[in-house]
Amino acid sequence: LYSLGRLIASQILPPACLPACSIIVLVTTALEATSTSKRNTSIATSQGGTAKDMQMFGIDSRKATTFPAYVVSGLLLLLFVRHSSQQSDYNDYMKREHSLFKPYQGSGMTIPYWDFIGTTFVTNSYVRLTPDLQSKNGAIWNHVPCTSINWELQVNFKVHGKGKDLYGDGFALWYSRDRLQTGPVFGSKDNFMGLAIILDTYSNHNGPHNHQHPYISAMVNNGSLSYDHDRDGTHTQIAGCEAKFRNVEFDTQINIRYENDVLTVFTDLENKATWKECFRVEGVKLPTGYYFGASATTGDLSDNHDIISIKFFELEAPSLLAEDRRQIVPSAATFEAPREHKDDPKPGMSNVKIFFLILLSMLIVVVLVVIGIMFYQKHQENARKRFY
Repeated sequence: LYSLGRLIASQILPPACLPACSIIVLVTTALEATSTSKRNTSIATSQGGTAKDMQMFGIDSRKATTFPAYVVSGLLLLLFVRHSSQQSDYNDYMKREHSLFKPYQGSGMTIPYWDFIGTTFVTNSYVRLTPDLQSKNGAIWNHVPCTSINWELQVNFKVHGKGKDLYGDGFALWYSRDRLQTGPVFGSKDNFMGLAIILDTYSNHNGPHNHQHPYISAMVNNGSLSYDHDRDGTHTQIAGCEAKFRNVEFDTQINIRYENDVLTVFTDLENKATWKECFRVEGVKLPTGYYFGASATTGDLSDNHDIISIKFFELEAPSLLAEDRRQIVPSAATFEAPREHKDDPKPGMSNVKIFFLILLSMLIVVVLVVIGIMFYQKHQENARKRFY
């Protein structure tokens, strides 16, 4: 059993787990041998014999064992294999210094590896970037630079609020050189260096090239591009997809995968525990040494923007590039097709505005009529005086 256990373990376990696995099998075998010997001796003694008499029954205390013991030993081995394999994968890939999950609190009101600014506050269940109130902005930033070339970021989030038809504005996930800087791009600075994954809930652009909202898009910036908020960033995005993630009953998730200069974004918005591809873009160059973050903002419209968890995984895929990734400039090989800026059509007047316009017109007409009547009466009175 000991040899068989080591053979199985050597095929399916990493080398670091083999000593512990061998100990489990060895201890189980020894305990079973001792237990069987005592049991057989007890049987022989109860029948009036001695240990020598056991040979008459064909019982060898050194070799005797029972089938259930082998089953128990095998089950223990399999359980250990499963647990060790899962634990090994978890430790090999997930990086705690870039991750955020419950319980959030460290000592006092701090969160290990993370800083937060603005209206951000922490509860036992979520980190809220903005409440459902007007003119709020908040952000949370990792303070450990990322040294991994290939990585994956899984974010569990929730966007919800009281608004039925009007709500906003959304939030952004960042891999950026500059952290903890507020600005107009979903609570963070414009003309940034790095990658922004934008989850926009309100459409500002009603003209050509518009799309349904909520909408997820990606923007790669070398510091020279400005996010065009009035047109929902459609002129600077590298890709995007429509995604209905607001006011759903369950948590929603997004998966950002960057591997060998390929950026792929997946979503799980239907609580099916399966990833659905949103978009995939090749030729995206991102340096190491930048920081992960999340920020949100509200204006005249508002929503709750909550981060439930952030999990960072370092991918062990072989890198195709040997260059120093710390010095490269963020860039993308492809952008949305160039097109002229077109002004949005001017919105029509609302019913309230039309009502007040009609009311004002009627008041003006009434005033003019009254003035006309008064002028006529005055003219008639003067005419009568001249007659007399």
